Amino acid sequence: MKSIRRLAISAACLAMLAGAPLKAQAADLGAKDQAIKLVINEWTGQHVTTHIAGHILEKMGYKVEYVTGGSFPQFSGLADGSLDATLEIWMNNVGDIFPKVLQEGKIDDIGQLGLKTQEGWIYPKYMTEVCPGLPDWTALMKPECVQALSTPDTFPNGRLLDYPADWGSRAAQIVKDNDMPYTAVPAGSEGAEVAELESAVAAKKPLLMMFWAPHFVFAEVDVDWVKLPPCKSQDNAHCINPPEVHKVVSKDFKNKWPAAYAFLKSFQMDATEQQKMILAIDKKGQDIDAVTQAWVDANPSVWEGWTKAALGQ
Repeated sequence: MKSIRRLAISAACLAMLAGAPLKAQAADLGAKDQAIKLVINEWTGQHVTTHIAGHILEKMGYKVEYVTGGSFPQFSGLADGSLDATLEIWMNNVGDIFPKVLQEGKIDDIGQLGLKTQEGWIYPKYMTEVCPGLPDWTALMKPECVQALSTPDTFPNGRLLDYPADWGSRAAQIVKDNDMPYTAVPAGSEGAEVAELESAVAAKKPLLMMFWAPHFVFAEVDVDWVKLPPCKSQDNAHCINPPEVHKVVSKDFKNKWPAAYAFLKSFQMDATEQQKMILAIDKKGQDIDAVTQAWVDANPSVWEGWTKAALGQ
């Protein structure tokens, strides 16, 4: 009788185990003695994203190295393995190298970052006084508006302050497609764009510029977005739409650092949170490592799910 009872209990236990979900196996950390080289690009938001990911990777047991890489050259580095991951690729400005090495299987696109974005032409709101009709783009065609935005370097055209030359941009092509009397002038850097915007607002000078969000500047100056003309490019190559933001790793990353790969695939960045950190760094002069580490320390509920899943915990 006792034997039968023991068999019944054993069978019940086996049935319970069979119906219970199995705990995931711990992922292999891989080559944790080798530093993961994370790419640093030219804008502070990307620095924030990258440092947060780096801090979390370090908590997982990895070594991290931050390596400066240009928006376009970074893809060659990822393709030849001298760089390992870049975590904030705005897909509207990837140049010619990215699609080529992606198609050749030399890099791995591991999905979207989840960053809510906006991009286009902005102007200080007081410009409606000299360009009545804004934000509609046709207001920029009026002679008085063109004249107000004209400079000695662009006369008789108005001046459109564009992205730095090595970022890539569709602004000049949109001007050309729509026969707009403007000249797109590349800025020297993100900092130069911000400085000119702040200076223009302080002096209430007209300014038209290509820009993006999230960015701390929107918490400080009152600007609006131009409603751009319909895109005339059939393949969307000249269109300005809110871009997707992706994460990209080298082709060998998954095999070399399996748990890190799983984490980075899940990793997401909230635009509002990023913007707060950009403000602390760029305007309040706080150290980026301190700001991003403080965010990681304060928000385990955001990221621990990603690391636990990656580590099979």
